[in-house]
Amino acid sequence: MYKPDNWVVVRSPQDGHMRVLAGWSGGYTQGSSWRLNSGIVSCEETEHTFTFRGYTGSSYACSKDGYGLRTSNIFIWETLKEKGWELMEEATEWAKVDYKLDWS
Repeated sequence: MYKPDNWVVVRSPQDGHMRVLAGWSGGYTQGSSWRLNSGIVSCEETEHTFTFRGYTGSSYACSKDGYGLRTSNIFIWETLKEKGWELMEEATEWAKVDYKLDWS
């Protein structure tokens, strides 16, 4: 299970799938890092967290107050944006989204 410091949800222009773009802040000994998940298939909500399950089985436990672009993920977002990706609104009710697209 991945637990990013910050995160956003982006939509691919090629297949329409939503993906978590996660970021981790670096420290003194290592730099910041990011991951783009395989595609969201479901989301569970708790009081403080959204847990997104990916197509490949990975899970991302995302703090509700961590939504946003930071140093760790903003550069990759700029690259994705140039390629037509869409940044989803923070106010989205993630646990109610129908992520069932054709995965074949």
